[in-house]
Amino acid sequence: MTQALHEQELANEFLKNTEFFLGPDAEINSNHRIEPITVREEEAVNKVDDTTIGLVRSKLHTATNETCEMLMQTGAAPGAKWGDLITGIYSATGDLCIASSQGIVLFSTCTQYAVKYIKKYWTRDASVGVNPGDVFMHNDSRYGGIHNADHSMILPIFHNGELIAWAGAIVHEGENGAVEPGGVPSLAESKYMEGLAIPPIKIAENYQLKNDLVTFLQNSVREPKLLQQDIKARLAATVRLQKRMDEIIEEFGVDALVATLRKTLDDTEKEVRRRVSKWQDGTVRSNFYMDGTLRENVLIKGQLEVTKKGETLHFDFTGTAPEFANRAVNGGVIGMAGTIATAFLFYVWPDLPRNQAVVCPFEITIQEKSIINPSNETATSQCMAIGLSVFAALQHALAKFLYSSEERYTKVMAPMYNQISTFLYGGITQNGEIAGNIGADLNGMPGGGRSDMDGEHSLSLSCATMADQGEQEFMEEEIPWMHLSRKLMKDNQGFGKYRGGSGFQEIVAVKDTPFWGLMSTTVGSKFPSVTGLFGGYGCPTYPLAKVKGVNVFKEFQDNPQSFAYDVDEIMNNRTFEGAQYSTHHRGMGLEIVQEGELYIQTQGTGGGYGDVLDREPEKVIQDLEDGLISDYIAQNIYHIVYDSETLVLNVQATNEKRLQEKENRKERGLSFNEFVEKWVTAEPPSTIPWYGSWGDKNVVYGGSPNIKMPANQLMGIVLPDPNVVRIAQLEAQLKELSK
Repeated sequence: MTQALHEQELANEFLKNTEFFLGPDAEINSNHRIEPITVREEEAVNKVDDTTIGLVRSKLHTATNETCEMLMQTGAAPGAKWGDLITGIYSATGDLCIASSQGIVLFSTCTQYAVKYIKKYWTRDASVGVNPGDVFMHNDSRYGGIHNADHSMILPIFHNGELIAWAGAIVHEGENGAVEPGGVPSLAESKYMEGLAIPPIKIAENYQLKNDLVTFLQNSVREPKLLQQDIKARLAATVRLQKRMDEIIEEFGVDALVATLRKTLDDTEKEVRRRVSKWQDGTVRSNFYMDGTLRENVLIKGQLEVTKKGETLHFDFTGTAPEFANRAVNGGVIGMAGTIATAFLFYVWPDLPRNQAVVCPFEITIQEKSIINPSNETATSQCMAIGLSVFAALQHALAKFLYSSEERYTKVMAPMYNQISTFLYGGITQNGEIAGNIGADLNGMPGGGRSDMDGEHSLSLSCATMADQGEQEFMEEEIPWMHLSRKLMKDNQGFGKYRGGSGFQEIVAVKDTPFWGLMSTTVGSKFPSVTGLFGGYGCPTYPLAKVKGVNVFKEFQDNPQSFAYDVDEIMNNRTFEGAQYSTHHRGMGLEIVQEGELYIQTQGTGGGYGDVLDREPEKVIQDLEDGLISDYIAQNIYHIVYDSETLVLNVQATNEKRLQEKENRKERGLSFNEFVEKWVTAEPPSTIPWYGSWGDKNVVYGGSPNIKMPANQLMGIVLPDPNVVRIAQLEAQLKELSK
């Protein structure tokens, strides 16, 4: 060996053993497939019969459900109380094998990446190690997760010194010391403004929390008591999971546990491949849009192309908008794989076990530096805006494959509403405590119309079908806001043969606080966020409404008749003398609120299913009787004829009117070539800040027709501070007036 070669080997060995920073592992994060079967797993599978595996699997599933419920009852964060959490069991190699029936399965699929990180980096690290009784915690989504508001607890499970599994408990904790309270700051311009960014760290040894680390974490957030309580709640949940696994080992043996975890993964993957093979080969395309970054109005396009061939599916997101380098609406690639898994487990194959193998047979193509695969320096705290937009596009695309399938395990359904319509908050409570978190109203997303029935009103979070909106009375005891009205809004639905569910409006005012602020982090004020299916209407758009310069609590005493319980009445009639009425897009950063001022937001709607002219007229009459739609919608969208006083349907006139409308459609219709000539342009309009592809998915625009980039060579977009832009506008106006 030459001296030069020897020196090079020494240098390589030195560099290998002296990494200056163990950042996120791109190899782990980019691999959504399950790990190859180990020799230990194969030996166990060969020893254990299917009957035993079935019994053990049932017990493990029961254990995850038990601990999920336990976590809901003991957790302090709003996300814990109302079901934005989950517990799960992972194999020794780190794959999610079984998750609880309730909760957000996306949390558990994303946390497996953190488990694999711990196994890869800390198992053989003498300064850390992975031993019985060790407990790990993390919240940095770049190591495994959705965004930093979600906190995990990870416990390795040993038997006679052998690592055989992992237990996990994940909660949307919310408050994490970010630039804005509540854990999901829209003002974050980089990851350094998002608060706690905890890589997987050992927070306990021998099941004993390390007080120095817990104190450090508490010192970094606005609600230290809440953080501590939920750390203990998650720890208790993982310890309970370990106890249940120990009981299984005692009854059935350790091989039964190891074999069940592995067999659950392998059986799920095998069944997924079988079911996909029954679908028709072909390609379905679905776009998704956001009408803002939560700080400015722009139009952001995402593109999804799903191709089925044989027993696999290819999800191609080429053409999606580039990352926003100084905005928080980017979503990590880990979350995208988990979103695909969730879409299948909730809306295509809800009978399958909740585990990572559901997406194992799939190919996923997401361009680097896109808004759904950003670089590590970007902020992702508001990733749910784009993530839930992707989710709706997945629902839309997969429903078309499901519709043509002879094997169905659930009903074909139009997309659910897909935005976090709620108020976040922060300040000093009526009890004198500092608080900051998120409301549970986001868990009221309406369902989409189904193949044989209407969608449900204000149902649940689209990716957590059993999450709850919570009890407002309980929340009002803890924080100084009051919900003055919560009711379904008229004409607020995706129309169709089967209409989507209606969303609710809520009117909020704060009371008895010296300092309180509200945030709104929702897109869809100007451009619909949800499409219909098979001719059904999509989701309407909704602004944020405010009435400032009024104390409504004083009005209740002095002039109670001035208050109305509907947003349209409040904003149109304007009965509060001297008050300022305004509407805005719903990306509102933390805004300080005075007592009695009104802040009003409305949930969106689920998409409609099928042609409105095919809706049974009797169902339209029922919606009129229930106050869900107006006469205008009944007469001009559904085209029915009835007595407006008695609501008695005129069947013959309705049939004639609908036939006439079908003829009118033919007259309004254009041939494909005529439509293209009239509507299609070579490039996006120069008046619209457009981000994403336009015609060719391989060419992506960066806000202007003059800014183009290849889809596989995306560049981050940097936007000016809206406050600086506004100051410049005002200075220009002042200069003009001074002439």
